[in-house]
Amino acid sequence: MKNYKSDMIRNVGLIGHSGSGKTSLAEAMLFTSGAIDRMGKIADGNTVCDFDPEEIKRSISISTAFAPCEWKNEKINILDTPGYFDFVGEVKSTLRVVESCHIVTCAVSGVEVGTEQVFKFAEDAGLPRVFFINKMDRENANFNKVMDQIRQMFGQKAVPFQLPIGAESNFKGIVDIVQQKAYAFDGKGVKPCDIPAELKDEMENYRSMLVEAVAETDDDLLTKYLEGEELTDAEIQKGLKIGVKNGEIFPVLCGSAFTNKGISMLLDFIHDYMPSPLDRPAEKVVNATSNAEEILECKSDTNFSALVFKTMADPYVGKLTYFRVYSGVFNSDTQVYNVTKEKMERVGQLFIPR
Repeated sequence: MKNYKSDMIRNVGLIGHSGSGKTSLAEAMLFTSGAIDRMGKIADGNTVCDFDPEEIKRSISISTAFAPCEWKNEKINILDTPGYFDFVGEVKSTLRVVESCHIVTCAVSGVEVGTEQVFKFAEDAGLPRVFFINKMDRENANFNKVMDQIRQMFGQKAVPFQLPIGAESNFKGIVDIVQQKAYAFDGKGVKPCDIPAELKDEMENYRSMLVEAVAETDDDLLTKYLEGEELTDAEIQKGLKIGVKNGEIFPVLCGSAFTNKGISMLLDFIHDYMPSPLDRPAEKVVNATSNAEEILECKSDTNFSALVFKTMADPYVGKLTYFRVYSGVFNSDTQVYNVTKEKMERVGQLFIPR
């Protein structure tokens, strides 16, 4: 197995209202990255993340599924969460162990009750939030309408990074507002194309909105912006990354998971902008023995600490425990101290599930 350092890992949670397309998005990300060679479908009951018989029968996610993939030499751990309120505990436990979350929103239904709820959960967890407007290929898909709903509901921090070229059956490409370039869909990926004339004014309008948001992330950039000076591309990129990480900017992307359109650009965005475990603030914990507050730094040369966020019984493997490592190194066939039970426990084989 390839060795990934902490700065080469992205832990991403997919959250949103039920039916917004989270599981299909995870499937498309796995397919585009080459982790799987065939895209499954919810209706066919053959997706990677919905593998439980009840999930296949009901065509909904019941528990959080873990699916790693690789993109540009980085490991992306995708955590696909349920959308139904009955399983909200799965969402909350997932947000405890990721560095960022993507709020999947339907281009037809727009902002729904579940969208508001998961946004609040992510806000309480202090996580960077990204909106992905899915199902742009569906009938009555309307990017601008959903964009207006997002800004009205969640504030002016929501800024589009992309514009769709066409919609419904004519959804054929994406304009990258940051780079001021357009791309047409080409198989799994995209190829450069001309920016449609009818989108140039809209792109300029959104770009000025984006530059203003960048300026507000740094005093020097704000001074430069207010004095009428142009921000360089490097300054914009740097400001965007800081703003996204600090929750000062909520990027809005678009695409279609079902037809695998725009997914390669989403993976590029995760690679370029989403924080790694090293980028997030260190965890503050209380030592169970001394009751003293300690800081868990993301380093390998310190004591091992981890948080169990999910357990399940697999009919073939037995009891599985999912955990997130916060510090130190974990090896198979070793002993760890269980804080809850206040005793040492032997841990058997270590697996990386998909």
